[in-house]
Amino acid sequence: MTKVAIIYHSGYGHTKLVAEAVAEGAASVDGVSVDLVPVEDATDDLDRFDDADAIIFGSPTYMGSASGPMTTFMDATSKVWAEDRWKDKVAGGFTNSGSMAGDKFVTLQQFAVLAAQQGMIWVPLAMKNETNGPDMPAGDPKGLNRTGHYFGPGTQSDNAPAEKGNPPEGDIRTARAYGERVAKAAIRWGTGPL
Repeated sequence: MTKVAIIYHSGYGHTKLVAEAVAEGAASVDGVSVDLVPVEDATDDLDRFDDADAIIFGSPTYMGSASGPMTTFMDATSKVWAEDRWKDKVAGGFTNSGSMAGDKFVTLQQFAVLAAQQGMIWVPLAMKNETNGPDMPAGDPKGLNRTGHYFGPGTQSDNAPAEKGNPPEGDIRTARAYGERVAKAAIRWGTGPL
């Protein structure tokens, strides 16, 4: 059984909805189990992820960066780094903010750098922006990867309660597809020839 861990922080519930969609996508792959973990539970229990084949990081983007609780977690992983415990695990990341851009790329880049320092194998989104053509206007909430991020899903939610439709369905579908992609990559990486 391939294990995918998703470690996330959600200040107002929007990023949690995205994390749940990533988890659904990963769990849809045969032979994959998912451990969805709020960062508050992850920081003091890093051993929990030793048997994960893939770890996906998720956080809102606040003021152009990953949230404080997520960066505290990232700093705490220096203990893992010292022992190469996450080396050669598959990694990914996603973020959510209140605007279409919101400097989400910086948060995704933080996750990719964390993965690189840990010796992990980063899996990008690998999905074109579906909303940039003649059939769908730019940024259409129904479109896949409507914010045009390629490092990982960069979803957007309105400054309103987290609920169905906020983040919009296109963003949730993007997150679900990403979870499936990372899970499949973890299977391939774990069973491929050495």
